[in-house]
Amino acid sequence: MRLSLLSKSAFSFAAFTFCFAAVFGTKPATAASFSVVADGLDNVRGLNFGPDGSLYITESGVGGDGRCIPGPSLEGLDSCVGTSGAVTRVKDGKQERILTGLPSVALRPVGATGEGPQDIQFDAAGNPYLLIGYGGNPTIRDFPENSPSWGQLYKVDFNTGSLTSLGDFARYELANNADGEAVLDTSGEIASNPYALAIKGNTAYVVDAAANDILTVGLDGSNLKTFTVLPKQKITNPVFPTPGPGQVLPPDAPPPDQIPEEVEIQSVPTGAAFGPDGALYVSEYTGFPFPVGEARIFRVGSDGEVTVYADGFTQLSDLEFDAQGNLYTVQYSNAPQWSGVADASLIQIAPDGTRTTLLSGNGLESATALTVGPDGAVYVANKGDRPGVGQVLRVDPKAKVPEPSAVIGIVAFGALGLRTLHKRKRKTVASGL
Repeated sequence: MRLSLLSKSAFSFAAFTFCFAAVFGTKPATAASFSVVADGLDNVRGLNFGPDGSLYITESGVGGDGRCIPGPSLEGLDSCVGTSGAVTRVKDGKQERILTGLPSVALRPVGATGEGPQDIQFDAAGNPYLLIGYGGNPTIRDFPENSPSWGQLYKVDFNTGSLTSLGDFARYELANNADGEAVLDTSGEIASNPYALAIKGNTAYVVDAAANDILTVGLDGSNLKTFTVLPKQKITNPVFPTPGPGQVLPPDAPPPDQIPEEVEIQSVPTGAAFGPDGALYVSEYTGFPFPVGEARIFRVGSDGEVTVYADGFTQLSDLEFDAQGNLYTVQYSNAPQWSGVADASLIQIAPDGTRTTLLSGNGLESATALTVGPDGAVYVANKGDRPGVGQVLRVDPKAKVPEPSAVIGIVAFGALGLRTLHKRKRKTVASGL
């Protein structure tokens, strides 16, 4: 039997998987060698260093008391809208929310699995751009006219707090539906969830985790269009969660006696970064049932041609290059979240293809983003699927730890046979924190 999972990607990878952890339990992790540079964050998402050397962090917030819709919870919780999204800055060791009142939707009353501010990037001139996501119906607007809303890219003025919309990706997806898939789970809605972006020249490249595509828009708001669609993949002998007594099957899960021999799953892109060769690299989370070892990193050429750069990962959530051409990526967790594993991994891929795990478990869990700092360290968003406890960790890439036996097959050392790439221009040029 073959099954095609034709539903759109879930609200977000964090939202969809957190609900499994809540039902099936989460495996605790112990502390490891790293330092915490930010703490107490609400559903922490994107990270980036600004031209002033400060670390900027997007928080998707904890929702609010506005409109409520059925949430991605297996326990029947609603997701409710509010304005608790924020941008936090860490400057000279001081952590401060510098932009608040941004759109947010999260499970109530727990405030978990927030959607809202997803990513922040800076152009060559140091101007900041904020991406606000949303995985639901693009026609729904919850906020007054001229205020920040769902599914859009904004140019930000931190001095005045003003935001200028450059592209409405949610409405674009509703009108164009580039990947041809029509529904989000069983809601019947065409879905869009712009999740991450990268900037090259005067163009923003935005990955949509629900539409499974990459879009481009000029930094002046012109020429919004689809750049390319990410490929699906077929999985043989898929493993689905088996609920215990009193537990509910996750959406899209077949009954235990009807497990198919093959499924076709969507891509669910989550991170974007330009490599030393000038191509765009995109991390993949994969669609449900989030199979172990099936997530890929794509290389996207200037003509939109998509090839697989590296594979064998599980639930990737972001990626970034350093000045030496090393690629860093994070696994949101090392196994499907419905299995009860929250432990995440930070992995380095050298220019010659050699893979090294820098941190796996040992305090790293539900990792939602990363960036490389001006100091050469890797900064990782930790516990990114929950309110109040989110962190940013600083990890020294020179300090490596052994790989747990449970994930050796996924992130084992090896050469990909990739050519040595040229050094690229650093994302930031200022000093560290």
